[in-house]
Amino acid sequence: MSELKLINMQDIEVEEIEWLLYPFIPYGKITIIQGDPGEGKTTLVLQIIARLTKGEPVLINSHTDSISNENTTPVNVIYQTAEDGLGDTIKPRLLSAGADCSKVLVIDDRDTPLTMLDVRLEKAVTETGAKLIVLDPIQGFLGADVDMHRANEIRPVMKHLSELAEKYHCAVILIGHMNKCSLSKSTYRGLGSIDFQAAARSVLLVGRIKDEPETRILCQVKNSLAPEAKSVAFKLSENGGFTWLGEYEVTADDLLSGTSKGAKKKAAIEFLENLLADERKAQAEIVQLAEEEGISEKTLRNAKETLKIKSKKIGSQWYWEL
Repeated sequence: MSELKLINMQDIEVEEIEWLLYPFIPYGKITIIQGDPGEGKTTLVLQIIARLTKGEPVLINSHTDSISNENTTPVNVIYQTAEDGLGDTIKPRLLSAGADCSKVLVIDDRDTPLTMLDVRLEKAVTETGAKLIVLDPIQGFLGADVDMHRANEIRPVMKHLSELAEKYHCAVILIGHMNKCSLSKSTYRGLGSIDFQAAARSVLLVGRIKDEPETRILCQVKNSLAPEAKSVAFKLSENGGFTWLGEYEVTADDLLSGTSKGAKKKAAIEFLENLLADERKAQAEIVQLAEEEGISEKTLRNAKETLKIKSKKIGSQWYWEL
């Protein structure tokens, strides 16, 4: 019979949550990044890794130039992939992102496949001091004996990974594909048991704006540790590469159902084109008129950036002109 042990909450010290990227990726916890194949999940994560290895801000808001991650000390990262080649795919992407590749470590599992329960994960963290572990994709590291659809098999695996993250205060990112379920609700589109998302403290979705193929959106489906983040857009293009675009008004369920298709931003673009077609107007007047049309200021500014509208200060007022 097991001995009874009680924990008195009076004896527990309050701990502040620290963030690799607020409010998307917490330290000491599991984050899941999911999306359909080809939507840019791995590219996004490699861009994040590149900035972390150089101690650079991960996310820069194009409107305020404020950064979302507080720690700008270069860190080591453990990156494991079961889908892409290291030499022909991963390293070229890291180099393209400007990463310090000496800080990106990979556990050699060519002889024995790595799993989430593998002791080598903990050994690698203790040896490298890595602050981020990435497993891409989730199902590639469960092990042959684990059925990803069975809660009783997934729970101990995720519990072990959660304890590893907490013990070494490192962030863990699991990259997952979406299933083909017709339900639009994002919570139920992740592959496998719902217990994957239950164990994660942050769940993110990467999707594509249907009528803007180069524009991808990072949405937060779940956040157990902070207010849910506003969606952020980034651009993937053959010529321009990766570029953060700033906040974008679209939800995860909009992306999955295809109902949004960038309609809000498109409406804002048309509004500005019509309003500024003949002459410049005061910023305050534009914002007020946009509000009357049901266009938020953030959507308005996203449209302003797309149209490359210039701001000019005359006297004490700012004016916009095409």
